[in-house]
Amino acid sequence: MFGGSLISADPRSLAGAQKAPTERTRGRPIGEHRTARRRASTQPERALCVMHDYKPPRSSGDEREVLRALLQYQRQSFVRKIEGVDERAARETIVASGTTLLWLTKHMARAEQLWIVQRFAGQRPELLDDVVQPDDNVLSAIATYRQTWRIVDNILDAAASLDLPCRDVGSDAPVNLRWVLTHLLEETARHAGHADILRELVDGTTGR
Repeated sequence: MFGGSLISADPRSLAGAQKAPTERTRGRPIGEHRTARRRASTQPERALCVMHDYKPPRSSGDEREVLRALLQYQRQSFVRKIEGVDERAARETIVASGTTLLWLTKHMARAEQLWIVQRFAGQRPELLDDVVQPDDNVLSAIATYRQTWRIVDNILDAAASLDLPCRDVGSDAPVNLRWVLTHLLEETARHAGHADILRELVDGTTGR
C-alpha cells in the first residue's frame, strides 16, 4: 500500500526486482519468484494488439482542477489496461515480485481509500483487502476501484482547501491535501505503467 513497500519506480526493474515473500508480494515462496523471473525472460513473442491512444486532458484551470483532472485521467488509463484481460492472465505471475494485474487493481482501490478516507478525512472504514483471493475476479475488482473513486471524490468535493491537513497520519510527518493528491497522482501513474508492461507481457495489448 502507499506509504509502505512498493514496486520500484523504474519499470525496467520489474523483471529483476526481488522481495521477501510477504503478504505484499502475494505470499509466494521464494522458489516461485525465481521461476517467475525465468519465465518472464523466456516469454514467447506475442502479436501486439494496440488500443486507441487516450490523451491526457489539457487544462488552464487552477491547481486543484488540474490535479484532479490528471488523477482521473490516470485512474481511467489504469482501468483501460485491465479491462478485457482474461481471468487467467490477470493472475499470471511473470515478474519476480509476484505482481499481477488483479493484485494491482485491488491495491489501487485500497490505496485511495487509505489516503483520502482514512488519513485525510479521519474516518475509520474497514480497509479494503488487496490480497488476491480465490473468488476474486477482474470485473468485481474494477467495480470496487470505481466505487472507491466516488467515495473519494465526494470527500474531495467537500474539502475547502488543498491546505487542509490530514487528520490521521500516525507517527509520520504531517502532510496536507495538496501533498496527498500529488502523491496519489504519481503513484497511480506509476502503477499504470506497471500494468502497461504486465498487460503487454500476458497478451500483447499495448497503448494507454
